[in-house]
Amino acid sequence: MTVYIDADACPVIGLAINAATRHGVACVLLCDTAHRMERPGAQTIVVSKGADSVDFALVNLVQANDIAVTQDYGLAAMCLARRARVLNQNGLVYTDANIDGLLLQRHTSKKLRAAGVRTKGPAKRTEAQDEAFATALERLLVEAL
Repeated sequence: MTVYIDADACPVIGLAINAATRHGVACVLLCDTAHRMERPGAQTIVVSKGADSVDFALVNLVQANDIAVTQDYGLAAMCLARRARVLNQNGLVYTDANIDGLLLQRHTSKKLRAAGVRTKGPAKRTEAQDEAFATALERLLVEAL
């Protein structure tokens, strides 16, 4: 089992590496050349810069029972199709039961933005979000092991 992290702009890399290390699970960061990073306790895979290049690299690596961390609903859906466990940086675990609604929400928001409707960006990250992520990842690791 491996924890794969869509690392471009991911605020919980350290938390994920710590949890994976505690459980003796490999952790792999995937980023593009514009966001290159190295972290102790994790392998880094750098892919060419380009639309969805990290997403395609991650989905080609992830296998059943692996864990993927991403905020991208499209990537989450592809990882679920490969029978991986998937969660976002706020601790939301993506499932077959919730992914269709999330994809529809993303599509609707994109259409509104294209029509000129202004949408708010994410609120400032809170400690509670970090705690929710850590709890959800811990639960997925225990279930997978």
